[in-house]
Amino acid sequence: MKYILHGGTVVTGGKQNNLIENGAIVWENTKIIAVGNEKELLNKFPDADRINANGGIIFPAFINAHHHIYSAFARGLSIPNNTPSNFLAVLEGTWWNIDRHLTNSMTRYSAYMTLIECIKSGVTTIFDHHASFGEITGSLSEIAEVSTELGIRSCLCYEISDRDGEQKAKESVLENVRFARECESDKSGLLSSLCGMHASFTISEKTMAFAREQMNDGFHIHVCEGSYDRDDCERLYHESVISRLKRHDILGEKTICGHCVYLTPEDRQILADTNTAVLHNPQSNMGNAVGVTDVLKLFNSGVTVGLGTDGFTSDMLESMKHANVLIKHENKHPSVGWNETFDMALTNNALLASRHFGGEFGELKAGANADIIISDYMPFTPLTKDNFRGHMLFGMNGKNIITTIGNGKILMKNRELLTVDEEKVRFECQKQSKELWNILCGGA
Repeated sequence: MKYILHGGTVVTGGKQNNLIENGAIVWENTKIIAVGNEKELLNKFPDADRINANGGIIFPAFINAHHHIYSAFARGLSIPNNTPSNFLAVLEGTWWNIDRHLTNSMTRYSAYMTLIECIKSGVTTIFDHHASFGEITGSLSEIAEVSTELGIRSCLCYEISDRDGEQKAKESVLENVRFARECESDKSGLLSSLCGMHASFTISEKTMAFAREQMNDGFHIHVCEGSYDRDDCERLYHESVISRLKRHDILGEKTICGHCVYLTPEDRQILADTNTAVLHNPQSNMGNAVGVTDVLKLFNSGVTVGLGTDGFTSDMLESMKHANVLIKHENKHPSVGWNETFDMALTNNALLASRHFGGEFGELKAGANADIIISDYMPFTPLTKDNFRGHMLFGMNGKNIITTIGNGKILMKNRELLTVDEEKVRFECQKQSKELWNILCGGA
């Protein structure tokens, strides 16, 4: 079945970033087959199913390169006597406390609500880093089933850690192995896998070696998110976290390292030499008071830097706004960070999606994946190909997205979700989250 999206302004993205007034896009199955003038394409494809953008702005869908679906049920949660004064206390009091009680059913409904928010914000591809030490085995399949049902492309991994003992660490490794094999037989084109690791300071030499022995095609790990991770590695192994990962052959083109707040010049060079990607999460870093990733130094070292939300939000435009102002703030210079913000969110996230799913992302052109969104943002100043990014950063937010198309499938049309009954899912989420909160807050 061919579809034609017309009746709007098309911004193609990519290096050219062309703007086509009265533009249209035609796609069939999962691929775009034509982009151009509305009148010409309507005449050329008269039998295509028509979708009217009603004057909206049409551009490539967003990619979130680092998310935490399991954090969904933390929204509004206040755990008694949990008043952390440092990042390790945040982990112990909140996130590790939550994930120790997550069942597969809770994981499933966390996925529903997070991915619904992704669709509403125009995100069609995510890289998720999962932890649920309350129930490990099968947890990634719960997320995968929801992803394919809703039509979101998801690269999933399970967070390996020794923090709850050697047996659970081993079970975590095996969950990554199990899910990787499941992905090999996936026919949807929406699933991919990595080997998840929490961080150097919670992974023993034995566990890291076992994980590397079992998995050899890419890792997703938090690196020096806080100074504790850096200091622990120097104390135990007399080397940096990046050097330790290199020694275990963890780094490489398929590996992505979250945060990387505390790096040496030598670390940045290793990342560049191994073509290992770094994922910046500005809101999370600020919220946890861990410090700030030096994005400019990473770019100057030749490192591929992507952008994520770390579970803080599912709205990539929010993350972009924070990334932009944080770079300016930290460098005390109002004119830096502009290009890097868009390179992270649009160019490099698209590159990472291509590495892990295949195909072309981030540009509306013939042959690219049909991942398309429509915004109802109405500019009151001139809109051109040269200033579109300014409108995106200072005018738009995720609430402007009215239609989301992922992998050629219409996931939301005129703000109506088409692949899920949101009301039914929200009702079940209320039950599941209440059960979790009762456990955490002493009500059960």
